[in-house]
Amino acid sequence: MCNDATRLYSLVLPVRWGDMDALGHVNNAVYFTYLEQTRVAWLESHNLAGALLGDAQGPVIVNASCTFHRPVVYPATLRITLAGSAPGRSSFDTAYEIRDETDPSILYLTANARVVWVDHDAGRSIPLPEALRTLLPKALE
Repeated sequence: MCNDATRLYSLVLPVRWGDMDALGHVNNAVYFTYLEQTRVAWLESHNLAGALLGDAQGPVIVNASCTFHRPVVYPATLRITLAGSAPGRSSFDTAYEIRDETDPSILYLTANARVVWVDHDAGRSIPLPEALRTLLPKALE
């Protein structure tokens, strides 16, 4: 996790057979779906899912990256941990770890993504909602 990030949420997720590719491990693109599913579950757990279900305002990801430490093969159960850093006006950074649920010493992936709150109709960023801001760590003074 990032040094300045605070753990926000953790999700246990079984790997599906269809998540694998022809090389016999989870396809690289599927990891981004795992991260998205964790982010959505976190927002839902705080009643912020309306922003994902057609509200005029909500989160978008403006950049994302991940480092693959080792492949995941079926069957496996993953623990995906989401952390967040102090928010700016309209955005905050997230960090992720994907580990093996049965052996947490096994680290499969680390990742980062920047979340920006936008007005979808206007096509521009807007200030983060206060309900979301209160979930994130405070900026160091």
